[in-house]
Amino acid sequence: MPRSRINGNFIDKTFSVVANILLQIIPTTSGEKEAFTYYRDGVMSAQSEGNYAEALQNYYEAMRLEIDPYDRSYILYNIGLIHTSNGEHTKALEYYFRALERNPFLPQAFNNMAVICHYRGEQAIRQGDSEIAEAWFDQAAEYWKQAIALTPGNYIEAHNWLKVTRRFE
Repeated sequence: MPRSRINGNFIDKTFSVVANILLQIIPTTSGEKEAFTYYRDGVMSAQSEGNYAEALQNYYEAMRLEIDPYDRSYILYNIGLIHTSNGEHTKALEYYFRALERNPFLPQAFNNMAVICHYRGEQAIRQGDSEIAEAWFDQAAEYWKQAIALTPGNYIEAHNWLKVTRRFE
């Protein structure tokens, strides 16, 4: 069983208390409860403290136990976040894609994919390859359009970038 720590932050403590109560009263299987415990420990105990190796272990165990596609999408998304933080953008994109296959209504996954593509476009410019840069920027635009379509009013900077670069239709 994973270690369950409660962070010193009031919101984290509140989340942990409410989650523990819900786990006790909501009729779920023991496997679902165990999967959630690993997910919670990945988010609350490890990822928020920057212990990415431990967080990944918890997420992989949660993936092994969790059967609900919607819940699995958030686990995959969080694995993508860790890979993004570690600069492993190809792996991150893979996990964001996998999350979106299970839940196409994750604007944050589309946004993060766009940020990675935009970053790669900037890298291509620094390397003097404007054609490759434009392709990355076009892909970033497509992902940001999807994120904005799901949550109008969010991603204001992305929306402005789309307008300024004339990529917004």
